[in-house]
Amino acid sequence: MDIRKLQRLIVDALEDVKAQDIKVFNTSHLTALFDRVVIASGTSNRQTKALAASVRDKVKEAGGDIVSMEGEDVGEWVLVDTGDAIVHIMQPALRQYYNLEEIWGEKPVRLKAAGTKAGAKASAQDDEEDEDDTLESPAPARRKAK
Repeated sequence: MDIRKLQRLIVDALEDVKAQDIKVFNTSHLTALFDRVVIASGTSNRQTKALAASVRDKVKEAGGDIVSMEGEDVGEWVLVDTGDAIVHIMQPALRQYYNLEEIWGEKPVRLKAAGTKAGAKASAQDDEEDEDDTLESPAPARRKAK
């Protein structure tokens, strides 16, 4: 599966279950083992497990592979290995403590929010062009001063 399609699929799966603070990093320059690291937060053990299950199900549904999953039994930190991307779903306290962004965060990937089907097509094109910034949602419209 194309890495851009995989990262969009993972982010969409995380957004479906209301993950917080989703970050995607290009790690191809750091290791040959995987091309992306995705880090997201869940507010409870139950939510982190649900987020991991959502990623697993969406990737499998799209024909991708799940190499392994770890941490489902406790749910404080669940890791989903899709081969080309590693997904860390953590509770905020653990995420702050381990600070994986410091290790993997040298090259953030910029993704556009995919709100509609037309928006999803546009975001896939944007993903191909922009791999140098953090996840972004479209900027809200500004009101003109009177």
